[in-house]
Amino acid sequence: RRGNVDPPQPMFRINGQPAIGLAIAMRDAGDILQLGSSIRAEMADITAGLPVGIEPTLVADQAVTVDVAIGDFMTSLWQAIVIILGCSFLSLGIRPGTVVALAIPLTLVIVFAVMDIVNIDLHRISLGALIIALGLLVDDAMTTVDAMMRRLAAGDSKDEAATFAYRTLAAPMLIGTLVTIASFVPIGFAQSSAGEYTFSIFSVVGISLIVSWLVAVIFAPLIGKAILKTPKAELQAKPSKLLNAYGAFLRAAIRAKWLTIGLTLGAFVITLFLSQFVSQQFFPASDRPELTVDLSLRQNASIYATEVQAQRLEAFLKDDPDVEHFSTYVGQGAVRFILTLNVQLANPFFAQLVVVAKDIEARERLQVKLEKLLAEQFPDVVARVSPLELGPPVGWPLQYRVSGPDNDKVRAIALDLAVLIGADARARHVNFDWMEPARQIHVRVNQEEARQLGISSSALAGVLNAAVTGTTVTQVRDDIYLVNVVARAIDEQRASLETLSSLQVPTPSGRMVPLSQFSTFVEEQEFPLVWRRDRVPTLTVRADVISGEMPDTVVEALAPQVAAFAAKLPKPYKVETGGLYEESKESRASVFAVVPLMILLMLVVMMVMLVSFRRLVMVVCVLPLGLIGVVLTLLTFDQPLGFVAILGVLALIGMIAKNAVILIVQIETDRAEGKSVYDAVIASATSRMRPMMLAAFSTILGLIPIAPTVFWGPMAFAIMGGLLVATLLTLVFLPTLYVAVFGHEQTLPGTVVDEAAIGITD
Repeated sequence: RRGNVDPPQPMFRINGQPAIGLAIAMRDAGDILQLGSSIRAEMADITAGLPVGIEPTLVADQAVTVDVAIGDFMTSLWQAIVIILGCSFLSLGIRPGTVVALAIPLTLVIVFAVMDIVNIDLHRISLGALIIALGLLVDDAMTTVDAMMRRLAAGDSKDEAATFAYRTLAAPMLIGTLVTIASFVPIGFAQSSAGEYTFSIFSVVGISLIVSWLVAVIFAPLIGKAILKTPKAELQAKPSKLLNAYGAFLRAAIRAKWLTIGLTLGAFVITLFLSQFVSQQFFPASDRPELTVDLSLRQNASIYATEVQAQRLEAFLKDDPDVEHFSTYVGQGAVRFILTLNVQLANPFFAQLVVVAKDIEARERLQVKLEKLLAEQFPDVVARVSPLELGPPVGWPLQYRVSGPDNDKVRAIALDLAVLIGADARARHVNFDWMEPARQIHVRVNQEEARQLGISSSALAGVLNAAVTGTTVTQVRDDIYLVNVVARAIDEQRASLETLSSLQVPTPSGRMVPLSQFSTFVEEQEFPLVWRRDRVPTLTVRADVISGEMPDTVVEALAPQVAAFAAKLPKPYKVETGGLYEESKESRASVFAVVPLMILLMLVVMMVMLVSFRRLVMVVCVLPLGLIGVVLTLLTFDQPLGFVAILGVLALIGMIAKNAVILIVQIETDRAEGKSVYDAVIASATSRMRPMMLAAFSTILGLIPIAPTVFWGPMAFAIMGGLLVATLLTLVFLPTLYVAVFGHEQTLPGTVVDEAAIGITD
């Protein structure tokens, strides 16, 4: 600002000192790490030539943030690889484990190459998707290696074992892979703001699964032929205690098949009841150290009053040991230094501070201190202290919109609704996006007198603007800059209505007449700001929630009372729920809108392989059972069922379907060789038990590195618990259900039965 001649403009401050902000954006498909390195080099040269007293301060460095995040996720990725390799060697042995170990880097190299070709960058979402896919992509390799080892143990040559794995498993594994990819379709094609964040999950997982199938059916048999050896005879004859125990348990479950089916369905019903106790959450708060502090004064406040309040808060932040640095934006919100920032409109009554704490623990301590300070020393300011968001920006978590044609009526309804919301102890800091009327000065012109004097309304407006706001009369040069010279009345003349009433207005005849001769000043109450939605005045009642409470939980608790309140309103006044609840509802609806397409694709793909409605129905019956493990795990580890966790549940459906399809195909293959239903079920389930459990444990253990993370934790826990329970039920419930459905059939039509090979059936 140059003196007091320019109108007030938004102000920017760094650590309490006036500053000029410079934001640098990256071009599309750029490398943020390279950009950061280049900017640091340029700033070093620029800083060397700056005058003494002018110093650059780095407010936000996305390159460093991305570098740290990618480094953490790359560490998690390598940890997941080591865990899965360890599982392979311990469970399969040195040589079979080596085949799986070689398949992993080969798959990853191809996946990274394809990601580069289709321009998928490495970031939080794509790296997390790679970790999720890592457990899935070893499934096919383990299945291939297990089949080759069984055929070698049966006396086949290496060529026969390798071709057997391809002939019998390529098609079922491809179908299972396509089914798993289909389960990620809602993740990739959700038309919502949240869907923009998660498309990389679908693309990266899809690429990884296709590549892993190609590696499993082409390269794994070739590598296996070179590495694997025929198991020793004593090892072949040695019974497995685990397999014997599983076989005995499965036979008992099949004998009591109706009890087994009943217990499974009962567990599922209990799970549906327990699901209501799982906390709901849209997206968690960010794991970055920043806090945003929003300060809203009365809506007719000047920018100078806002600056005073901001400086009071800055004085506290300067001496706080938990603060690394902070920046202040007066009259506007912060520049969008992160995609999920809730960008604020420029208003003179608003200020926003971005406070960077020294670490996450310091951020939590600082948030408590700031909330206490603002409540005690800033009572006339609507303030909110919050960490950055990880999902789509929403702002105040609780929001209720009151709409109607009359401003005063809308205001009265909103006040009553605020009382209702504030009665819930879990809601705090109830406020409004507009509410308080302010005094306004209106000039009422006697048009008849003005016409007699020859003064038009536009001419009068020009005279008043020249006196109050000012008019540019010329420019002066300041070095290379042109500065406007604004002429206007002094403060004393502009601040007094009596003085303005005596303002001389020129007439076309050249005379000067006082403003009071044909106009008067009137004070009235008006709303400085009115929000409209679909052109209808809309007032939003906003609130925060106490620590430890989920906004969705509070909204659901208030829903009956709010519905009853809205039902009593006269038409056309209404109340709508916004905030996190609305954003979460829209995002989930966008996902579930694609679920029918997912189901159709999965059914079509599975029907191609199963060629039977009864077998298809059996697979479908197994799919929901993963919820048993999901709900129990989320409740046990106190994890919320948020948007990302729901994506994990959808992905889990594909994993379950893949295992179920391959198991049924194996049963049908054994029946085609002449075995009875009972023998085929026992033999197939026993042969599939080890690869299924190995793949499940590999996926579960591979997700451990990302389970503690804020963003991926709920999804990881959902998949880990759901996959473990679903795999066990697939190995017990599905064979039992198969016997219950097909137990009356002895062999498949057209097969030759060796009666001596048929065991005793129940």
